[in-house]
Amino acid sequence: MDRSKNIVRISIIGIIVNLILVGFKAVIGVITGSVAIIMDAVNNLSDAFSSVVTIIGTKLAGKQPDKKHPYGYGRIEYISSIVIAAIVMLAGFTSCKESVDKIVHTKAADYSGVSLLIIGVAVFVKYFLGRYVKSAGNKYHSEALVASGTDAMFDSVISLSTLIAAGVSIGFGVSIEGYLGVVISVIILKAGLEIMTDSLGNIIGSRVDSELSVKLKEFISEYPDVLGTYDLILHRYGPEKIIGSVHIELPDEMTAKEIHALSRSISEGVYINYGIILTVGIYASNTENGLFSEMKQKLMGYISEYPQILQMHGFYADSDKMKVSFDLIIDFDSEQKIEMRDAILDKMKQDYPEYTFSAVLDNDFSD
Repeated sequence: MDRSKNIVRISIIGIIVNLILVGFKAVIGVITGSVAIIMDAVNNLSDAFSSVVTIIGTKLAGKQPDKKHPYGYGRIEYISSIVIAAIVMLAGFTSCKESVDKIVHTKAADYSGVSLLIIGVAVFVKYFLGRYVKSAGNKYHSEALVASGTDAMFDSVISLSTLIAAGVSIGFGVSIEGYLGVVISVIILKAGLEIMTDSLGNIIGSRVDSELSVKLKEFISEYPDVLGTYDLILHRYGPEKIIGSVHIELPDEMTAKEIHALSRSISEGVYINYGIILTVGIYASNTENGLFSEMKQKLMGYISEYPQILQMHGFYADSDKMKVSFDLIIDFDSEQKIEMRDAILDKMKQDYPEYTFSAVLDNDFSD
């Protein structure tokens, strides 16, 4: 709740600042008869709209889960950042079009003292506003705020390029405004595309952050009797809500009561320390040595012949059912996953014909 309130508060500040700039520029534009200043005022109005989108997205994302959406509405924040990214890219396209037009139809620009003063004020205000909003977006993990802040900072860069072009034009009589505009437009388009790509990636489902993955695995592995941590899967339902699952390897002599207590302790510990709702599954590990240890070593030897196999885990030999099972993680880029698995199973079957072997191909969900 505090996060949502802070995001809304910062967005309201953005709206107020942009509306002040709109009013200021519109009045000066009408008085001086400058179409450029009036158009700049309209641009500030679109920036205020970005903040409105952020507020609406944050409010909708904060709705409580219901039967239709049991995991909540948190991903709406990603949609709002996509909308803002589209606004950023539209600004980039517009700026590029105008800049190319200035290059093709070159004419001496008339820079009045009043217009340069307004542009200078805009550079100062929009830069610090953008920096503030973007910093808050990183702090509160709000892609929409980051996008709004980025948009404001690029506005200041565009205005700064106008000042630079004015200085060159006044000092040397050369017009570079169009060329500067094209360069900056390309940068804006690239930034907008990156924001949109990141947000779409979060909606589609992206790889677990490697740093978080390592921390979680280390945290879980510190619990007593945990021999290994595998298959960590995390799903983001908004910036602040993560639900996932993990498998832990435990000695096969543990009782259901002991496993229950341990898995509950891990789930609670992960939630308290990381705010993640985690379901814990188990792999049994043979406590008997001898034949099963020999099997595992031989299996590892066969696996080492295939560099594309990243990991083997979940190895368990059931002496009663004469069955051995394990999981393999094979590189996503490999096109012969099935062939490699079957080749390894055939070799193990030849070595131990009395046993049945099976292997599950896992995806490489985390680093």
